[in-house]
Amino acid sequence: MTEDALRDEICRIGRSLFERGYVHASAGNISVRLDDGFLITPTDACLGTLDPARLARVDGQGLPLSGDRPSKTLALHRRIYASEPEARCVIHTHSTHLVALTLQGVWRAQDIVPPITPYFVMKVGHVPLIPYHRPGDPALGEAITQHILRMREAGTPIRAVMLDRLGPNVWHGSLAEASAVLEELEETARLWLMTRAAPLSDTQIDELRVHFGARW
Repeated sequence: MTEDALRDEICRIGRSLFERGYVHASAGNISVRLDDGFLITPTDACLGTLDPARLARVDGQGLPLSGDRPSKTLALHRRIYASEPEARCVIHTHSTHLVALTLQGVWRAQDIVPPITPYFVMKVGHVPLIPYHRPGDPALGEAITQHILRMREAGTPIRAVMLDRLGPNVWHGSLAEASAVLEELEETARLWLMTRAAPLSDTQIDELRVHFGARW
């Protein structure tokens, strides 16, 4: 995509997430990696009313070039990009059921929800819980980096982490793919909060690995 197309796509995704209740007020942010820097939603911006021309454009070191002041989470997004070369975008929301899950208690620290549906295993994979840090804490980026590197070394690379009491950070090769992972993750959290369903069996998960290349 051209930069103009990416600007439009950020606004489209942001509006869609806002209208469906994945974000509220000025919560959440979206960024995209460019060849020579990044685009990111402005600080305190509402994702439902983004203006393509006012998105923050920063260089490879995170220094502002144009647009409004970048979100304070820029440093965190840059840590994700540095740790995961395949990531071309990052989406952060305060999705209701996922935040509620951290308040009520996740399944386990390395997997906030159990693998209860095949599409969760295939499309999302493992999602570890990152212990609570205040928003903007530099230590948060280091914690996420360590999880990304550790899971890749284990042969099960991740596409998302869950920030305790804050919400998910999801990354992928495109905004559409990242948004789809986010939606599947939120829906799985909602289903598990409703049912406390048992996870798929090891045999069922092995079938998903063999037939669909699931990274679980």
